[in-house]
Formats: sequence, C-alpha cells, structure tokens
Amino acid sequence: MSDSEHSDLDRAACSAALERFLGEARDLRLAAAADTVHGRRRDRLREWQAARLARTHADLLASPLYGVAASFFLAELYGPKDFSERDAEVERILPLMTSMLPVSGLRTLLLAVEVDALSERFDAAMVRALGSALDRTLSESAYAAAYCEVGDRAGRLLQIRLVGETGEALDALARKPFVRGALKMMHGPAHLAGLGELHAFLERGFEAFKSMRDASEFLETIVTRERAIAVALFAGRDLPA
Repeated sequence: MSDSEHSDLDRAACSAALERFLGEARDLRLAAAADTVHGRRRDRLREWQAARLARTHADLLASPLYGVAASFFLAELYGPKDFSERDAEVERILPLMTSMLPVSGLRTLLLAVEVDALSERFDAAMVRALGSALDRTLSESAYAAAYCEVGDRAGRLLQIRLVGETGEALDALARKPFVRGALKMMHGPAHLAGLGELHAFLERGFEAFKSMRDASEFLETIVTRERAIAVALFAGRDLPA
C-alpha cells in the first residue's frame, strides 16, 4: 500500500488489511517451519542480511544520538527478528483493537505488519532462488544475483518506504506526552493478558525514538542508503560499500 492509501483507510479497512497481512506472514512462517531445510536456509539468509545491515549502518549504531534507535530499527523493523508471537497476539485481539484503538494507532500497526509480511515474502523467494548456496558461506555476488532473479523492484522500494513511514509513525507516538505513562500503566495488565510481546514492542519503539530529539535525519539516512542499495542491485552492480 502507498502512503496515501494508508492515510485514507478507515477503521474497518485497517482491520481488514491487518488481517490479510497477518495471515500472509503467518502462513509463510508456518511453511518455513514445516520444511527443515528451508527453515535452516531462511535463518542463514536472515543472519547474512542482519550482518549486512549492521555494516551499512555501522555509524548509526555507534552514534551516541542514534545508537539506541538504530539498534531497535535494524533489529525490529527492518531486520531478522521473528514476529510470530507479536503477530499472534495482534490476531487474537484484533476485534478489540479495532474498536478501541484510534485509527491513527491502527494505521501505525498496519505499517509495521505490512513490512513484516513483505519481509517474509521476499525472504521466502530469496531462499528458493539461493537454494544450496545458503548451505555454505554466502557471497555478495550470489546474493546480488538472487536479488535480481526474485525481482519485484516496486515491492522492494515499497518495503523500504514503509520502513521509513513506520519510523515516522513511531516518532510521532514518542512525541505525545501521555504515551510513556500509559505504556508503564499497561505493562502488568498486558503481560497478564498474554500481550507481553506486543506491549514490549511498543515500549521498545517508544524508548528508541524518544532518545532522539528529531528522527527525520536518522530515517532519511536509512531510507536513502537502502534505496541506493536496491537500485544498485537491480542495475547489476555490487552492493555499495
């Protein structure tokens, strides 16, 4: 979905889109878990991609200003973390969330879940394209060739844009004065209700973006770099240093 499409969604449409993307991500994870070889290769692909992200954004990770946000961002929004528990919690309480959360909150969650579904989709395709190359040390050239084989330039660029928009939404949340108190108040009840991972994700995101005075430069840096890498790979060039 584009930015304008997200902003135009009403409560019912947000709920329907959430259900669709949650279901897609869940089905892809279940398929990976059912195939031992595919699951092992998926893990190795994600480890490789996480290491690449850490190299590309090493300066942000080492930054006193951006380090906390970069760690959260690269691990939990654009990295290898398994969101099955968080997504299962969202699916379980989706009717309640639809009726109680403001539409802006539903749209923020929708952004994060759509990124997750896109990541699962691309990772599954990359595992199929790479095959046995993931049973040994993966080279940048093999990764680049598989990236081009999988294709879907529009989908890759959409994924990067949605990552930035999710960051913007979390940054806006971190600027609201009542949010920290509300999250602290809900810590115990959320865990008792079996919503611990969802609540922890929101807490970590809030604290990560609260640590910055302004996230715009941080987000622009990540999006610009990732877009440049995608463009280079689709042009048949090596991964930028």
